[in-house]
Amino acid sequence: MKEYQFVKVELSSFNKKPKEDYQQIIHDYAQEGWKFVQIFAPGTSGYGTAAYFELIFERDA
Repeated sequence: MKEYQFVKVELSSFNKKPKEDYQQIIHDYAQEGWKFVQIFAPGTSGYGTAAYFELIFERDA
């Protein structure tokens, strides 16, 4: 059985850059035994860009 963790990373409304260092988040979760699976970007807003994305991790339960 697997368990999953979803980490929401907000994007700046001004320049659309991540507000957090997503690479560091991936390294931190890997040290806790999580495997990075995917970056998910939800539907876009009125200007064609997402407001956030989610990092998806899994590990054995």
